[in-house]
Amino acid sequence: MGGAAAHVNRRGTAAVGVLVAAAAVLAWALAYPQGSLADTAVRVLADVAAVLALGLAVVPMLDGDRHRDEIAARARGPLTAAAALWVLAELARLLIAAAQAAAVRVDRLGVHTAVDFTSGTAAGRAGALAVGAAVVVCISAAVAPRSAPTTVVATGAAAVGVAARQLSGHFAESSLGGLAVTAHTLAAALWCGALAALVLTVDHRGQWARMLPRFSQLSLACVVVLLIGGVVAAAERLAVPADLYTTGYGRLLLAKVVMTVVLITLGWRNRTMWVPAARAHRATAVVSRTRSYVETGLMIVALALAAGLAVTG
Repeated sequence: MGGAAAHVNRRGTAAVGVLVAAAAVLAWALAYPQGSLADTAVRVLADVAAVLALGLAVVPMLDGDRHRDEIAARARGPLTAAAALWVLAELARLLIAAAQAAAVRVDRLGVHTAVDFTSGTAAGRAGALAVGAAVVVCISAAVAPRSAPTTVVATGAAAVGVAARQLSGHFAESSLGGLAVTAHTLAAALWCGALAALVLTVDHRGQWARMLPRFSQLSLACVVVLLIGGVVAAAERLAVPADLYTTGYGRLLLAKVVMTVVLITLGWRNRTMWVPAARAHRATAVVSRTRSYVETGLMIVALALAAGLAVTG
């Protein structure tokens, strides 16, 4: 059984890797000739790792007090790995941004130039904050005992890291746009990350029966927030409706809207059919896991499109 489970996990990891790469290429292609494939790929990797870390940090809260320690123990390994990947991806993003600002190749970037960029620019400071938050999550997952305070610290640090890049993004100079896109980003990350965390930590029907209804309530709140934030941010960013198809940013935004509609439709169907069945123990663990895989895969594509938006001028 252990060997079979490990084989399934390896296949799942490989499938996610292929999907992330394909989604990054799709985001770059939609934005072409704006942006670059390298920037988009690194951003997608960092964002997916960050979202997964946030979900794994918060997932114990979706179970009851009696079983919370078990879920936290299951989440420890994946959370440590996701946070470590997040640290590396954020460092890569920081170095790429510093090299672009200095108009040099990354391998020609000097330490002094990198330090100056990190300390002297808003983008550098935001990147350093994201790296620091990822480090806190990684250390708390790897070293600290999983407890309620540790869960709160890891969740808070992950949320700070997810929101950090908004401090220097397209909406940095607009208080309304900045607030809207930050709320939108956090809500989307919590929705996507929590579902991915369920896939990684829940393995029997009883756990799905307990945790899925709580996730459904959380996802409903997240969808409301991300829709409001997304509409406000789009209105702030787009000058005219024609920008939706004449600019790379607009094409990415349109594709993301389509994916969001698909996800909300699927989520509503699951809320009315899958959740009641799971709560009543009528849905097997295999059925619940399969539905989660499908929805998580679509979410990865949506996250890649969002990452493409962030690196497109």
